[in-house]
Amino acid sequence: MDANNGFSILIITGLSGAGKTHAIRALEDLGYFCVDNLPPALLPKFADLCREAKGRIEQIAVVIDARGGGFFDDLFFALEELQKSGQPYEILFLEASTEVLVKRFKETRRRHPLSGQGRLLEDILLERRRLEDLRGIANKIIDTSEMTTAQLKAQIAELYGPQNEKGRMNITVMSFGYKYGVPLDADLVIDVRFIPNPFYDPVLSALTGNETEVREYVLKSPVTAEFLVKYSDLLNFLLPHYLGEGKTHLVIAIGCTGGRHRSVVLANRLGEMLSGSGYRVAVRHRDMYKGAERDKV
Repeated sequence: MDANNGFSILIITGLSGAGKTHAIRALEDLGYFCVDNLPPALLPKFADLCREAKGRIEQIAVVIDARGGGFFDDLFFALEELQKSGQPYEILFLEASTEVLVKRFKETRRRHPLSGQGRLLEDILLERRRLEDLRGIANKIIDTSEMTTAQLKAQIAELYGPQNEKGRMNITVMSFGYKYGVPLDADLVIDVRFIPNPFYDPVLSALTGNETEVREYVLKSPVTAEFLVKYSDLLNFLLPHYLGEGKTHLVIAIGCTGGRHRSVVLANRLGEMLSGSGYRVAVRHRDMYKGAERDKV
C-alpha cells in the first residue's frame, strides 16, 4: 500500500462472523497499528492524527462494520473525505456463505450485531444486503467459508505482509538458565547442558557468552559443531511449516545451567544463522547476569 504521505489505511469490513477479528489480529502480528470497531465518522480525524505522527505510524488497519449501528451509514461520507484529503486507503471485505455464518454463530453462541430485528438467518441476510454497495468498492474480497483461522492468517500475511516470505515470521532466540526456570513463552526449548562448560575454566568463569574467549571455547568443540548442523537442519524443516500454518512469532529457548555461557554463545550463533537465511531475528539473554553461583552440569 503506497502512500504519498507515508502511510495508507487498510479498512477491514464485511459480514459479522466472517473472520474480521482474526484478520485484525493477524495484521497486528505483522506490525500494523490496529483499531477495532472505529466509528466511521471518526475515520478522517483518525487519519489526520496519524498524519501528525510524522512517520512514526506507517501501517494502519481499522475494522469498521455493522457493530457501529447507525454510525455505519457514515462510512461512505468518511471515505469521500479521505479521497478529498488525498489519503490513500484500501478496503478488505470478508464474507462467508450464509450457512457457514449461521453455524459459526450457533457454535459460539454470540449475538449477531443486528439481533433484535429478526431471527439469526434474517439478521445475516439483512446485513448482507446492507453491505452490498461496500462490497462493490472493496479492493479485495476474501471468502472464509472453507478457511481455517491459520489459513486466513496466512492469506492476510501474503496480501499485506513483507514480500520476503521468511520476513513474515519474527523469531526470538532466547538464552536462559535452567536454575531459573524454563521461559513460559517458549515455543521450542533445547537443552545444551551436554556441551563442554567454560565455567570450569578459571579464566572464563567470570566472563559471559558475549565475550570472544567464551565464544571460541564453546564453538571449537566438535560436539557444538555437530549440534549446530543438526539443529539448524531441524529448524530449516520446521520454520516453513510454521509459516504455512500462519504463525508469525516463534520463540526458540536455548538453556544451559546458569544461562551465562553456553546458551548465550549458541543463542548468538543461532541468531546469526537464522538472520543469514533471511528471517527477522531478535536475540535475548534472559539470565546472563543473574547470580554468581557455580554453574554445574
